[in-house]
Amino acid sequence: MAIKIKAPAFPESIADGEVAAWHKSEGDAVARDELIVEIETDKVVLEVLAPQDGVITQILVREGDTVESQQSLATLEEGKSSTKKAAETPVETPAQTPSADRDKQAALSPDLLGPAARQLVDEHKLDTREISGTGKNGRITKEDILKYMKSRESALAETPPPPEPATPVVEKALSGPSSERVERRVPMTRMRAKIAERLLSASQETAMLSTFNEVNMAPVMALRSKYKEQFEKTHNGTRLGFMGFFVKAACEALKRFPAVNASLDGNDVVYHGYQDIGVAVSTDGGLVVPVMRDADFMSLADVEAAIRDMGLRARDNKLTIDDMTGGTFTVTNGGVFGSLLSTPILNPPQTGILGMHKIQDRPMAVNGEIVVLPMMYLALTYDHRIIDGKTAVQFLVAIKDLIEDPARIILQL
Repeated sequence: MAIKIKAPAFPESIADGEVAAWHKSEGDAVARDELIVEIETDKVVLEVLAPQDGVITQILVREGDTVESQQSLATLEEGKSSTKKAAETPVETPAQTPSADRDKQAALSPDLLGPAARQLVDEHKLDTREISGTGKNGRITKEDILKYMKSRESALAETPPPPEPATPVVEKALSGPSSERVERRVPMTRMRAKIAERLLSASQETAMLSTFNEVNMAPVMALRSKYKEQFEKTHNGTRLGFMGFFVKAACEALKRFPAVNASLDGNDVVYHGYQDIGVAVSTDGGLVVPVMRDADFMSLADVEAAIRDMGLRARDNKLTIDDMTGGTFTVTNGGVFGSLLSTPILNPPQTGILGMHKIQDRPMAVNGEIVVLPMMYLALTYDHRIIDGKTAVQFLVAIKDLIEDPARIILQL
């Protein structure tokens, strides 16, 4: 029986998607729930799995084609055996070793490459037959690619360069520059194009303004240093970081200043009675903002566990559209990359975003004395159409006060 393999049902916020990569060809046998094709949308990469065991008899769309919600992608003949694979399978000879067969399979089968690994292979034009896969069923992971590239660079560094042939000075001078001016042109991914569109829209359609302050991180750092080991043991390996303190502080400050937790819908201002906090996560494909629902009701351990889970799923392209839908306020941490100060861009229709930065030892005046303290610059970018400067400054000061006295976060003071 023939079965139509269709694209997933896209939510209203996503009009269509683009076929990123086929993992199967016409005539290939597939097992139930086996990955067949990946579709890249404006927000996430969706995986389409085989609904039943069978054979792909016809592929209706190609890589790079735009597809709509529930559009037919391919035809699957349920329970049919693969004649193509039988015809293409070479007869084994004594000279063919298992390792050679595995190398040939790695070079021919796209199943052994994940999306991130495939991108690295294409960018650097690598031969997958030289790379050993450590993933499930010999799958080549991104870490395998990076390890191979590092070992190859080390080998090249240890190999002495060949002696330069004796060439007359005049001929060498006339031979021109020794290096090439290389350029590489690649199409922008659908996700990157959508990010660019949203950033440009935010800068043109909102009255963005940023206000800054600095916070003494010594109290939080002392608390973290004292309890981090006990915290990790008590909460099943969840590590105590700085992000959780800022998320909880933001939730408390948002309750005091509802305008920062609002959004603009046409001429209406929507004040949200809940705190759904988006956390910006950097991935190979671009910046994504998964959302923690009802973060104000989450414990510090729950927040830290959720942040770690979102980071891992973002790295592995496992985030769903629901994970990144909604959000009333966003927190972004450029400090992990060494940023000392920046002005984050709003994530519409939200009206505020908090930017964290690098912790830097600086001389500060405390009670008339100069003391070196670990300081962090904070930035709040807000939509001036809804939020007045006074409200924005008071909101940022509230976060500063909560972080400098973290007991107030727990006591909600």
